Amino acid sequence: MTEVVAAVDTTTEQQIDAARVVAEQIIRGEGGLGLTAHDGEVRRRAMLLVHERVAGEDASYFGYIGQSLVVADGLDTPWTRDDLVWALRHLLCEIPLTTVSDAPFWVPALIASALDPAELQGLGGQLLAAFDGLYNGHYVAGEGTRRLARLFGNSLRHFHQGVPADLAAAANEARGQAPGLWVLLADAEVQAVFRFASDLTKPAPTKAWLREADERLAATPAASEAVALLLGGYRGGTGLVRDHIDALLRGLIWLQSRVPGDESTELLGGVALAVAAPAWRGGAQLVAPKAAVAVVDILAQRSGDVPVQVLARLSQTVRSRLLLPRVGKALDRLGRERGWSPGEALELTVDDHGLDRDGRRAWPMGSANEAVVAIDNGRARLRAYENGVVRRAVPPAWKEALAPARRLVAEANQSLGVERLRIEGLFSQERTWDWGTWKRHYLDHPITGAIARRLIWQISPNGGIWTSGLPARSGDGWTLSDLDAAPRDGWRVRLWHPALVGPAEVARWRGRIVEAELRQPLKQAFREVYRLTPAEEQTGTYSNRFAAHILHYRQANALMRERGWAANYLGGWSDGYHGEAKKEFGGGDWQAVFFHDWIESSTWDLPYCTTDQVRFARRDGRAWTTTPLAEVPPLVLSEAMRDVDLFVGVTSIAADDDWRDRGEDRFADYRHRTAFATLTPAGEMRRETLARLLPRLAVGPRCELQDRFLQVRGNLGIYRIHLGSANILMAPDDAYLCIVADRAKTKKLTLPFNDDPVLSAILSKAIMLAADDKITDPSITTQLGAADDVEQISR
Repeated sequence: MTEVVAAVDTTTEQQIDAARVVAEQIIRGEGGLGLTAHDGEVRRRAMLLVHERVAGEDASYFGYIGQSLVVADGLDTPWTRDDLVWALRHLLCEIPLTTVSDAPFWVPALIASALDPAELQGLGGQLLAAFDGLYNGHYVAGEGTRRLARLFGNSLRHFHQGVPADLAAAANEARGQAPGLWVLLADAEVQAVFRFASDLTKPAPTKAWLREADERLAATPAASEAVALLLGGYRGGTGLVRDHIDALLRGLIWLQSRVPGDESTELLGGVALAVAAPAWRGGAQLVAPKAAVAVVDILAQRSGDVPVQVLARLSQTVRSRLLLPRVGKALDRLGRERGWSPGEALELTVDDHGLDRDGRRAWPMGSANEAVVAIDNGRARLRAYENGVVRRAVPPAWKEALAPARRLVAEANQSLGVERLRIEGLFSQERTWDWGTWKRHYLDHPITGAIARRLIWQISPNGGIWTSGLPARSGDGWTLSDLDAAPRDGWRVRLWHPALVGPAEVARWRGRIVEAELRQPLKQAFREVYRLTPAEEQTGTYSNRFAAHILHYRQANALMRERGWAANYLGGWSDGYHGEAKKEFGGGDWQAVFFHDWIESSTWDLPYCTTDQVRFARRDGRAWTTTPLAEVPPLVLSEAMRDVDLFVGVTSIAADDDWRDRGEDRFADYRHRTAFATLTPAGEMRRETLARLLPRLAVGPRCELQDRFLQVRGNLGIYRIHLGSANILMAPDDAYLCIVADRAKTKKLTLPFNDDPVLSAILSKAIMLAADDKITDPSITTQLGAADDVEQISR
């Protein structure tokens, strides 16, 4: 720092000493009030000393510095261009370091915001690099970071067409930028309105803030246009946004809420789907959490179908423990206001996307030619027809005209995914419908019907005796396949679950599904049933059925979120050692909690968790009351345990084919104990499924089902594949055989369901091992002990 200090010859020794004292106070975390008690030169020297310290050491230790230096914003400090050059040099050396602190940015930002624009000439590249470092780095989010963004943003105004850099960053992240947006953002009055929006620090504004918002929008019509254009650019989606942009979007959303009408509601709905989307697939982190909370609260107060449609979709896709309860409350509020029963809002607002009841929509493409979007086997596809004959691909000349059709395919598939999750949630509910209502919402709807028509349902004229069947056409209407009389309005319908019927009917339906080669969109006929065990009756309020397993944590966490469980993320930090994954069942009346813990010896590269109890709670107003397992409805218990069994079965290290290649032995006892253990209901279901499938497969004659294994007779040896973990033992000494999953490609098979990756792995390995003399992969042939024989055969 000597080169900067030496340039000031009039500084007294007293000022230098005072600066050192103030700097030490700030570095020790005693606050920055000393900056206000001294003159500008003392402030300047003190802050330069602080910057030299935080930029020269690991800034992670100085997370409090911003709170100390923020008091200097607006104070008269005699900064010079040389100070900025010196501070930027230190900052840009710091940015590549891994840090969770914004401390190195404060002094350069304060200097840059205080200098005249003429003094910044020639420093644009360095200032942009500093702003990008703040914007893209892994720093603590919060009010301090938002103030830093504004400080840098103002100094970079002339580098972005007159738009401050922090506002320019928000516009750049909007993928669908509209013409004229940048011109509007360059207007000083519009910028003042945007600054007002970004200063909103609470999830919901006060009445005074809303009154001032109305006044500002009325006085600056261009601001209303700019707000709508910027928010509209986010409707197509975006990646994770930084905290200062999130805060700005929250304020802009509340400004937009002051605009009445359906068009404004449509805009808010589109923004909600973007900002409340997961920042990455399967994750709980939202793209813009502050903006998401705001738009959900606003939609709950808007009229029309759009709010319910958007909130219904979010209720099935959001995994954030912050946002999900707000979505539920918003839906409940809209449902009460419109007189809907619980769950009815989700059924009434499924978008049909302009498809007919058979799930089709056509685009004429000239004489006798057309393009058709159709839902086939639960998925929307675009096909081209010439003279009634389907083409293998859409002709290039049609592609531009069919842009709306391609968007429709993407939107319809999103809706199908949401509906699949919603309907699967019905398995834990004892819900019934009137025949006419159910037929209208579940069979005649192009999206919901694509799923419901391939499921088994039950019908009863009086709720006493139930008849099961698959939906079937009857003239212009519908019936159920096993029903003698035509159903009438007033009859009750419910979703079939194997726990609701006897073993004979379950076996009959499983046989019919396999015989017809019907792939159900959800695992239904072969769905596992989990009943209360004697051990759980003894523990009373918790289950240890799936406790003490060791899971690959990242994979387990992603699967939990994919299945709709909201969970905190574990890690080696103070509050990251204990995890609670929660999911509502029974239409929201019940909650299951799956406890799991970080394993101390985990690393960031190889994170593990260990499983613990499963508990249940009943809704009690806004709270949850822990409930004995014996009082939990059987369907709720079964569906929750089914999910937990899936987490363990798929992500346990005992099911990891590649485990030995890692050289890990600290969990060897657990893995040896679990890899070939007694089957859970999921494993038992695989045995029954294979018993029905194997006689229909070419590999069937070489297979034999045993208690816990599928035994496969190859040409070189005999192999036993465990039905729980898909691990393999070789005769005669039960030597372990490792076949990594991506080396075992499954041939195309007609399975009755497609949501059991372990069953797919078992079948793929069985097909490979039945022809073991054709295997050429040396990592496998070496284990078989027949590398030379296989080489001869392959020649």
